Amino acid sequence: MAIRVVVVDDQDMVRSGFAALLSAHSDIDVVGEAPNGRLGVEVSRHTHADVVLMDVRMPEMDGLEATRQLLDPPRGVVHRPKVLMLTTFDVDDYIYEALRAGASGFLLKDAPVAQLVQAVRVIAAGDALLAPSITRRLIEDVARRRAAPPRAARLRLNGLTPRETEVLSLVARGLSNTEIATRLVVAEQTVKTHMTRLLSKLGARDRAQLVVLAYESGLVVPGASPA
Repeated sequence: MAIRVVVVDDQDMVRSGFAALLSAHSDIDVVGEAPNGRLGVEVSRHTHADVVLMDVRMPEMDGLEATRQLLDPPRGVVHRPKVLMLTTFDVDDYIYEALRAGASGFLLKDAPVAQLVQAVRVIAAGDALLAPSITRRLIEDVARRRAAPPRAARLRLNGLTPRETEVLSLVARGLSNTEIATRLVVAEQTVKTHMTRLLSKLGARDRAQLVVLAYESGLVVPGASPA
């Protein structure tokens, strides 16, 4: 079944360009477009999109608020698409807040076509787009400017086992499941099991939210290297 995609951007040429590029692939079906966040929410819910490409800055409703509405819908609305944020800026506080709201990652608008297509596929499959180093730099930049880890964020980690805490720390530093398995000398399936438990215990949607929580709780210090 093709991945159902909605493109939300206030620039007509950008929006139609992304739609055309994605539609050229047989496993992707662009089912709608919208020029602002408000209409983007409506179109996404109406079409039951799997992935929403969401611009950050738009009139009427920006991408951040639209992401919140899509991922934390009112009672009775069960549809929750994956959201991929699009931006022309490589450091943007809006993106950090979008990750906190549940967006699965972000991509620069000038990224190569192959990277855009792969990003849609990765997010549709349920993973988070954290590969670009820019994502980690963004999170570190915002976390570094926060005076102290919120107590609530720290308390959320209390229910983790030492191994789960270790896995979370490595996830936050950008390691893949394969890399974590190698570092801990365990099977990759074991890492996947830890990931499932982390998502459940911490109430996180995906890898992106785990990274945000790791920084907000103070588990990972910006700029530090893995032990």
